[in-house]
Amino acid sequence: MSVPPTDVLLHVVDAHAHPTDDPALDPATLSPLPHTLCAMSSNATDQSKVRALAAAHPDSIVPAFGYHPWWAHKISISAHADVESHYRALFLSQSTPALEGAFTRLLPALPTPMPLAQILSELRDNLSAFPAAMLGEVGIDRAARIPYPPADPSDDRRELSPFVTPLTHQLAILEAQLALAVELRRNVSLHSVKAPSQTRELLDRMAERHGAAWLAISIDLHSCGLSPEVWREIEKRHPNAYISLSTAINARSANHIALIRAAQPSRILVESDYPEAQASASRTWDMILTVAQTRGWRVEEAWDYEDDNSSDQDQWGVVRRLEHNWSAFVKGGHVPPKKEKLRKGRKDYSYDVWESGDEGDE
Repeated sequence: MSVPPTDVLLHVVDAHAHPTDDPALDPATLSPLPHTLCAMSSNATDQSKVRALAAAHPDSIVPAFGYHPWWAHKISISAHADVESHYRALFLSQSTPALEGAFTRLLPALPTPMPLAQILSELRDNLSAFPAAMLGEVGIDRAARIPYPPADPSDDRRELSPFVTPLTHQLAILEAQLALAVELRRNVSLHSVKAPSQTRELLDRMAERHGAAWLAISIDLHSCGLSPEVWREIEKRHPNAYISLSTAINARSANHIALIRAAQPSRILVESDYPEAQASASRTWDMILTVAQTRGWRVEEAWDYEDDNSSDQDQWGVVRRLEHNWSAFVKGGHVPPKKEKLRKGRKDYSYDVWESGDEGDE
């Protein structure tokens, strides 16, 4: 993988990465990055790591704090949840001998659950410490199973248990975090796996619950794997929704090409979704080239814009377009979608038809 000249790379944004997953990372010795990297947190062990990385590299790191659905089972809604009762309620709604055996095997590896109130307090502190910080990585995942502890701690392979965190619990954790993001006006990096209808319903619910405050922030469906049809529906109903794509995840399927073609050009972002900070630029650039080829946009070989406020968007290359999208994402304050009554002759005149109020559709 290659990277562009430095004057172009300065305008590249990696919208979602996990640099603190790299055990070799040392924020104090990390070389300054030539581009912007959004560093995600996901569990109890990496919130402080992301904070340290952002403090060491304020010019290039946008921190994101939040709890990923893979660890939602370790969070309790109640402040004083008993360990076994908490996990039994999550994983054994109906007891069967086979599941009891699996539960008995898994339970010793499960930690004392953290109260949701404690999580939200920590999140508030971290987001407040960094005015540009995002909420992330948060979301819902209907496929992820809880792993058993390894028999050999040095073995990286994980055997999966039959247990999946119930969606109701995932949503309770997620929606509490989203409410904080709305309150503090922070943008969101959202994980969604095997949950297209649930994601669509979540966004509808948040828009109804929070109203104009929801449109004040932006939502990025990171490494988006939704079908083009589902994405188009979300895009029309939610002017604050964006997609970002990565070669690390999306390149496994040709669906991402269809998504790039289907999305409004103003809603596309790119990311690496990668655990090594020094590989972020090349991995993100690889997806930028894919977007350029798919959309027919030129690739800048140098930053050849005389005026950063130029309105001649037809002359913009892929990096300039994506940077403009990122700026709109960061700014927030999106215009509500238009509502129109059904035309006369229809039986139900009270039904609202939603149309996108977003500019830039080709």
